[in-house]
Amino acid sequence: HTGIVRNFTNFGVFVELEEGIDGLIYISDLSWTKKIKHPSEFCNVGDNLEVVVLELDVEGRKLSLGHKQTTDNPWDKYETEFALGTVHTAEISEIVDKGATIEFNEDIVAFVPTRHLEKEDGKKVGKGETAEFKIIEFNKEFKRVVASHTAIFKEEEIANVKAAAKKAEAQAAESKPTLGDANDALQALKDKMDGKK
Repeated sequence: HTGIVRNFTNFGVFVELEEGIDGLIYISDLSWTKKIKHPSEFCNVGDNLEVVVLELDVEGRKLSLGHKQTTDNPWDKYETEFALGTVHTAEISEIVDKGATIEFNEDIVAFVPTRHLEKEDGKKVGKGETAEFKIIEFNKEFKRVVASHTAIFKEEEIANVKAAAKKAEAQAAESKPTLGDANDALQALKDKMDGKK
């Protein structure tokens, strides 16, 4: 349905569908992606809004509406695109308390904790700098994305150390004397000793 925005409250928007038939869109049902503190950030009185009927309480004469439900949830797609471990290039848009934010697109703003801003040279990625970031947390329900620049080279270091350790272990196993080698050495020593008698 298309309704007309008639009034705001702190928790939602009253929309008139027909004369005398109003419904409420809770703030959480306005947008899949935007964090809205007050409905006036999203629409104005008199605006036309596409809505979906979510619930009809005949006895209580209440109509619950949703606006975001008129479109597919983009977070379903983002869940794959920004899966854990995926790497994306982005610019630090803002330095905030305990870290920084980066915008991957108009919907996805990721948080980068301070310790995950560290570069290979020990300096930190600063505001306006573009770098690669690895997704270390993705929560569709809370629309929370956490990324790390440090994880890109730290994990490479860890992988390199593990590979070097595995190679050293394999080489050590090749050079270790076996029980057969020990028997041969003992027999040679015995023969040598028997020869001296």
